[in-house]
Amino acid sequence: MTAGKQQQSQSAVRASKAPPETPAAAPISRPGLLSSYDPGGSYCELLGLSGEVTEATQTILERINQMDEASLRARARDAELELYNYGITFTVYTEKDSIDRILPFDVIPRVIAPPDWRTLDYGVRQRVTAINAFLWDVYHDGKILKDGVVPRGLVVGNANYRPEMEGMDVPQGTYVQINGTDLIRGHDGAFYVLEDNARTPSGVSYVVENRHLMLRTFPDLMESVPVRPVSDYGQKLREALGETAPDGADDPVVVLLSPGTYNSAYFEHIFLAREMGVPLVEGRDLVVEDDRVYMKTIRGPQRVDMIYRRINDDFLDPEVFNPNSMLGVPGLMRAYWKGNVGLANAVGTGIADDKAVYAYMPRIIQYYLGEDPAIQNVETHICREKEGLQYTLDNLDKLVVKPVGEAGGYGITVGPHASREELDHCREKLLADPANYISQPMIDLSVSPTLVDEGIEPRRVDLRPFAVTGKDTWVLPGGLSRVALRRGSIIVNSSQGGGSKDTWVLE
Repeated sequence: MTAGKQQQSQSAVRASKAPPETPAAAPISRPGLLSSYDPGGSYCELLGLSGEVTEATQTILERINQMDEASLRARARDAELELYNYGITFTVYTEKDSIDRILPFDVIPRVIAPPDWRTLDYGVRQRVTAINAFLWDVYHDGKILKDGVVPRGLVVGNANYRPEMEGMDVPQGTYVQINGTDLIRGHDGAFYVLEDNARTPSGVSYVVENRHLMLRTFPDLMESVPVRPVSDYGQKLREALGETAPDGADDPVVVLLSPGTYNSAYFEHIFLAREMGVPLVEGRDLVVEDDRVYMKTIRGPQRVDMIYRRINDDFLDPEVFNPNSMLGVPGLMRAYWKGNVGLANAVGTGIADDKAVYAYMPRIIQYYLGEDPAIQNVETHICREKEGLQYTLDNLDKLVVKPVGEAGGYGITVGPHASREELDHCREKLLADPANYISQPMIDLSVSPTLVDEGIEPRRVDLRPFAVTGKDTWVLPGGLSRVALRRGSIIVNSSQGGGSKDTWVLE
């Protein structure tokens, strides 16, 4: 069987038949704590459309309504104190004086009904399958480029394209073992993919810790509610890393490679290493000898078979990439090329989560899988193309303009909320470097009841489900629900003042 056919075979295994549509919701009354809550015309994650909820959320609503605001706030304060005491923090690089900062946590959960989750689970697995097929193709035959489905220049001219990966095979054809797909729900109640995260997606530690926090501080709210568990993520990830380790590693030694204490996600690195039961290492803890990677231990060098790296490509190996990097391991790529060590995610996966390549994902899914996307993209205008640039310039005050390589919400211009000065500055940047930008219409993001200083108010939310891929793809039931805590804001990123909620996928 050819490698291309193997990819299609794996795709058929990983993607199953599309799920049925969500049944109609039934209206209920809302006395109690939520009596004055008004979604303001937006789709509400708890109440659905027009104040309607499914039967599955009835019990949750009743329990929230039975609480009083004073006790809710007291328990919310206890939860935030517990986050800090447990060291569940992150770093905002623009705040140099603040190393430890908790991710604000809202105690009112975001609820996902079973039919909705079946759609999301299928759509995320479908997308991950297509991404892995795409990466195998562009680093081997490049058929999708030859057929003109995706512009060659968009891929090989991408800053994240790594010629070093050309012709290299990875076990199971899995380039992306860990993927985070950012989803939003629009005014019509339909989910849309906002972007892909195929390099080193972060935030899964908050998914698990948020659940632990709810179990400790709100056991009465969760009692007998059929919420799907999330605590087995570490086990699933460890299994997937073992399945994609180099051939011949019967009991592969796995490590998590971290940049160190000052990385914004260092808490998550500690958390994941503990959950998987593997060593947490930095570059200085590893050495390459005879094209094999060893970990320094008090008992002497120990062979390493698989590295879950939380370091960007540029810093992985100073012999190949940035020669000034102190974070990586000299010679690591030699061992990788020889098939003596595995890397998760693979080098060069950044082209798959580029925001310009994102616009072609529906075509990529159709090309490799012969299917329509189960979850549609947001309409996207590519500014490197003449028509896309002109449309963006003509409608700047109506669009959200994003740099293709940035993350964390940085560099975004929200046209409808921007000042004239901000729009003029955005126009200058577009004209100076159009290839660095895309634009999208401003979506009326769904909202969720959120406890803020003013009371319980609607705040915009998104969702990042995490998919783990070894021989097959498994999606963690739920994901990271990020919430824009500022009234009127659509920016949910933690670096921009956002918080998180526990995500309850109901059985």
